[in-house]
Amino acid sequence: MPLLVMKFGGTSVADLDRIANAAEKVKREVDRGYNVIVIVSAMAGKTNELVNWVEQTSHLYDAREYDAVVSSGENVTAGLMALRLQEMGIPARSWQGWQVPINTTSAHGAARFVSIPRDNIDRKFEEGMKVAVVAGFQGVSPEGRITTLGRGGSDTTAVAFAAAFGAERCDIYTDVDGVYTTDPRICSKARKLDKIAFEEMLELASLGAKVLQTRSVELAMRYKVRLRVLSSFEDTDENSGTLVCDEEEIMESKAVSGIAYSRDEAKITLVTVEDKPGIAAAIFGPLAEAGVNVDMIVQNISEKNYEGHSGAVTDMTFSCPINQVERAKKALQDARERGEIAYDDLVVDTEVAKVSVVGIGMRSQSGVAARMFKALADENINIKVIATSEIKVSVLIDRKYMELAVQALHDAFELDKTA
Repeated sequence: MPLLVMKFGGTSVADLDRIANAAEKVKREVDRGYNVIVIVSAMAGKTNELVNWVEQTSHLYDAREYDAVVSSGENVTAGLMALRLQEMGIPARSWQGWQVPINTTSAHGAARFVSIPRDNIDRKFEEGMKVAVVAGFQGVSPEGRITTLGRGGSDTTAVAFAAAFGAERCDIYTDVDGVYTTDPRICSKARKLDKIAFEEMLELASLGAKVLQTRSVELAMRYKVRLRVLSSFEDTDENSGTLVCDEEEIMESKAVSGIAYSRDEAKITLVTVEDKPGIAAAIFGPLAEAGVNVDMIVQNISEKNYEGHSGAVTDMTFSCPINQVERAKKALQDARERGEIAYDDLVVDTEVAKVSVVGIGMRSQSGVAARMFKALADENINIKVIATSEIKVSVLIDRKYMELAVQALHDAFELDKTA
């Protein structure tokens, strides 16, 4: 019998009425002849409440007990969903991570999948179960302790189950009706995409689009799991939402498929660093050890003397999330005190944003960067840093121009049009 994985996020199961609405969508798929694995998140707001309880109880908490508490939100939702389905006459039962079992590493709070054995759930399907309701976001360590996967872990759980069970598709039900060319709250002309390639979705997710969690898209791309993003608050059919799929399923691609943005960026510049072999490693090594997520990097060469040294010096600029600025400053200052690096000044700009254009069509169509830069220039928006990849061009600009930039680029690449 064909199998479908359906995942419902926190807003989709926020209360008993929404759980009942989600159960109706599951019943529809069962009536179509599918066995279904349902992955559920905790009710909206419940995980934050549980985290706060842990932090109020113990500032230096045991990570194992943190996972035991925080994972309980998904257990409640799974049980309630199974009960609702049973009331509708559908053979269903709930599964916690250790019952499947979902085997993970021992990294509490950020565990990764090791394996998902099929035997237990397959046996229940053979005995007549139609729906397995699995608590997302959690697993079990080699030591037998409950683990959690980090924020967005339920998306990743859904994709992992779809890969492990060879599901026909993995449907992600959320509070939006698909993936848009950009954020509709910023650009009224944003258009819902019928299909988007894994690589494009991965870039958009990593660049700030919050429709899907980055790890889930990485996993889907690796195992060729077809994802469908759709709304749990609307009537849907086989053509609803956005299909995230392999590039081969998309006949022709525009040069740019979407515009992503990130408000919470900062730009850090080390002024007058010696330009010599190994200096980049000396700078970015301590940043990596401190857990700073460095993104864009620009090196500017000058011929100034540096504290008695003759020869070339450089200014090294990079971007990172704004909430990691203090960590970055400390890492660089500590490295300077240890004599590993030397610089005249450390300049931080926390009033920047990153705007990116993404599209697999860039591989075969030229002129994307020039078109992007002209659109920004026409709006008198100055570019501070540029970074590119095969299917992406990102720029760092003043944050006050971010929304204008998104709208200008959406218009420049005519993303409101289907062809």
